[in-house]
Amino acid sequence: MKAVKIIVIVILALLLVAWGVSSYLTVDDLAACDATPSAKKGCHAADVIVAVSGGDTSARAKEAIKLYKNGWAPIIIFSGAAADKSGPSNASVMQQLAINEGVDPIDILIEENSETTHENAKETSTIFTKRSMESAILVTSAYHERRVMLEFERSTKDVELRGHPVASDNQWGPFWWLTPTGWMLAIPEVVQSLLFSISVRGGA
Repeated sequence: MKAVKIIVIVILALLLVAWGVSSYLTVDDLAACDATPSAKKGCHAADVIVAVSGGDTSARAKEAIKLYKNGWAPIIIFSGAAADKSGPSNASVMQQLAINEGVDPIDILIEENSETTHENAKETSTIFTKRSMESAILVTSAYHERRVMLEFERSTKDVELRGHPVASDNQWGPFWWLTPTGWMLAIPEVVQSLLFSISVRGGA
């Protein structure tokens, strides 16, 4: 009986930790919105949708494409250098996927230089400035959304940012905490995001 109680406590503790990690990492500012923009607070359309590559790049691109088709912004920026230097950039791969899905090439911008989340934010913020963009929806995997938001908030000035993650991809889903891969993704993201937040406050 005592052993059963211990097992129950361990399971509950694990569930609580998993819930806390998911709640912290997954920033979804469109969670309370309908499929399309509306007058509801926080549910208005943006100037641009940004998809940051890495992880399941295809899933991130498809989520950005879905938002575009639902009228959330007239422009998509795909950001990311080549994972394999001998091949095309992640950004160009996402661009081609979008074109194949019927997105007008005129509505696509690509940023092919960034190899880190920090560089994604820095390089993309330059496009925001050049194009006089004032609002953006940032798309990435759920475990990566917190850090993307933090990096873009630091690099981007005077631009309204909202996060919207891919709910589930080939690396992450509702039961991520049941797999070693899920924890290998979650723990570094939590640590990096917390350290980032501390450093920003310390430098303020």
